[in-house]
Amino acid sequence: MDMNANNAPRCDVRGSVLCIEDDPVSRELVEALLAAFPTVDLRLAADGRSGIRSALDTMPDVILLDMHLPDISGLEVVRALNRYIAEGNCQVILLTGDTLTIDIVKAMSLGAREYWLKPLSLDRLQGDLPRVLDTLRAEREDAVESSLKPGSRWISGASAHH
Repeated sequence: MDMNANNAPRCDVRGSVLCIEDDPVSRELVEALLAAFPTVDLRLAADGRSGIRSALDTMPDVILLDMHLPDISGLEVVRALNRYIAEGNCQVILLTGDTLTIDIVKAMSLGAREYWLKPLSLDRLQGDLPRVLDTLRAEREDAVESSLKPGSRWISGASAHH
């Protein structure tokens, strides 16, 4: 079996990632692992507040979010970005050294998609990030296809389904 064939799809992985992580070694690890994806734009933030500002300035496709930040918790970051997460503007992946905690459960209930245990591995980041970006792209395409086309505004704007 040609192992390079399995790696080929990485070339078409596109998107933007914001990593909100206070530990410099963890940030460097994410940077090194994402070097395999030259078409993925990576931005880094060292604390929750600067991460929120960065996300609001240019909403990334995926936010890799450390749950234990020096200024505010990862849960507070998820709360601050909840509207954008709910609208499908980005996906949040929680990064934690903890097993399932109440804060992880709360963050997931607010729209975080998954949580990945730290330290991140090559397999986790390079295997799962393309899946997450592909899922986001597919969801966005479905939303566009199912939305009203221009000129169809006569249909009621009420979103309630009976």
